[in-house]
Parts: sequence; C-alpha cells; structure tokens
Amino acid sequence: MNETPEQTLDAVGPRLKQLRLRREVTLTQLAAETRISASTLSRLETGLRRPTLEQLLPLARYYGVTIDSLVDAPRTADPRLDLRPMSCPDGSVIIPLTRRPGGVQAYKFVRPTGRDDLVPDPRTHEGHDWVYVLNGTLRLVLGDQDLRLQAGEAAEFDTRTPHWFGATSAGPVEYLCLVGRQGERAHLRVNEKPGPHQGPGLSSIS
Repeated sequence: MNETPEQTLDAVGPRLKQLRLRREVTLTQLAAETRISASTLSRLETGLRRPTLEQLLPLARYYGVTIDSLVDAPRTADPRLDLRPMSCPDGSVIIPLTRRPGGVQAYKFVRPTGRDDLVPDPRTHEGHDWVYVLNGTLRLVLGDQDLRLQAGEAAEFDTRTPHWFGATSAGPVEYLCLVGRQGERAHLRVNEKPGPHQGPGLSSIS
C-alpha cells in the first residue's frame, strides 16, 4: 500500500508520543533537551502539526533512533543494513548499532521502568556479553548474583552462565551491549579500585 508524503508525516505523531512515554519524560523536559517548544511538541504528537526535517533531527538524536524509524520508511531486504529500532512486547527498544555479519554485534537497549518484585527468567547461550550502563540502574542477574549497575559501570561474562537484564522501580535504563561469539571478548581498561556494585567480571570505566 503506497502512502502519500502527507499520510506518512501524519503517522509520525503517535510514534513520537510512544517514544516519549517510554522514556518517561514530560513535554517540558523534552523541550529543554531538543529546543523545540512544549506547545509545538504537543501539536506534533497529536497530529495537529506535521513535523519538518529540522524538528525530526533533534528528536531522533534525543531518542537514539533513525529518522527512517520515525517516518516508518520501507525496510531493506538485508536486516544487517537496516539498523532500525525494534520494539519488544514489554516496552523495551533494541537499537542495532553494527552492520557487519558475524563477529561482535553491538546494540543499544532502552528498557522502561521495571518492578523490583519481578521474578527473572535467566537464559543461557554460547558466547560472551559485555554491557555498559549509559543512564539509570540496570538489574543484572548473573548466576546466583543479583546486581544493580549504575551509569558508568560495565560487566562482562560468559553467556553460558544463566543471565537476565531488567530495569528497576527507580526508572528506565539505557545500556550498550556487545554480543560476541564463543571465545570473543571485549578488552577493557579499568580502574584498579573496585566500585561498590562490582563483583566477578564487573568493572567501572572512567
């Protein structure tokens, strides 16, 4: 089904509102970050105003998504070339950051506010994971450890160890994840003094 440019732009509003609600930010906070007035942002989200490229650029940059994803441009046939964010049923967003097949793959994860009483369902697979927290608090269940990683902290582990990632009731969390095949690991330069949240395989990067 072919849409006109006007129909394509009319569909942007609901996507912008969904992204903002997932990040749990107000229109006032978003206006301060993007330098677009709160009233304009409101009209964009409700479809009363069609966005311009000058407005889409700072919004895409703030949310960490591509403009293609905001306007729902057609996907390419090769998923390795389509770095569009993927939405999950739990409200999480996964943003692929690498294009090359094989080797270490990089992703950015944005998870909505979680529940502290949630019972994790750890999984295992071949390879190594490396995670780095950008914002918020990441709950990492690793084997028999239940850890809380803060912004600036990282963890690296063999994914044959049962593991699970989630947010806490403190708010949403954003983190980077490098997923490597078995035997491939990330090499970090870390502080010699361990941080308060560190355990085996964990480090704080400065």
